[in-house]
Amino acid sequence: MKLKSNSFTDGMMLPSELAFAVIDENDPEAHIALGRNRNPHLAWSDVPIGTRSFVVICHDPDVPSSGEDVNKEGREVPVSLPRLDFYHWLLLDVGVTVREIEAGSHSEKVTARGKSGPAARGKLRHGINDYTQWFASDEKMSGAYYGYDGPCPPWNDALLHRYVFTVYALDIEMLNVKGSLDGGNIRAAMAGHVLAQASLTGRYTLNPRLRD
Repeated sequence: MKLKSNSFTDGMMLPSELAFAVIDENDPEAHIALGRNRNPHLAWSDVPIGTRSFVVICHDPDVPSSGEDVNKEGREVPVSLPRLDFYHWLLLDVGVTVREIEAGSHSEKVTARGKSGPAARGKLRHGINDYTQWFASDEKMSGAYYGYDGPCPPWNDALLHRYVFTVYALDIEMLNVKGSLDGGNIRAAMAGHVLAQASLTGRYTLNPRLRD
């Protein structure tokens, strides 16, 4: 399979319009502001024979395993800290004839308490991204976050985060997910059904030191 995007270039920085948050130089306390949070354009080709559906996943493999230093004044999250996966987008049951997702077709802004789901436009299903857990204790933002929500790495992280967009070609028409529609359960349900996959990686930071 081959995957391309009109929204960003593989291995390069993601444009801010795809991000959940952007650097705010006018707010020295918050450091960041909400972004446009648009999902990127994706298009794929060279699909293997026997494909019956697709799954689209975006994850960040560089999330700090400890929150001790995260977004703390006068401190920086060290590059050496072990990292975890954070799921930003889980789109299921994409029809076998589909070869493209338009920019902004599944997200155009930040939605406090999360976008509704799992039903998505085009008779698709959205999984629950990891902002659901991230905002669980936030009175203004807590909720079930279905669909796409873009990058928001710690503003004091010394590591430039990667955002991996992957399209999977499956040999089944509908994914049978046991339990909630989170990243771990969706990946478990795909096991043994993936015929091919293709990925693009974008990078993003909210740390002004890295941006400059």
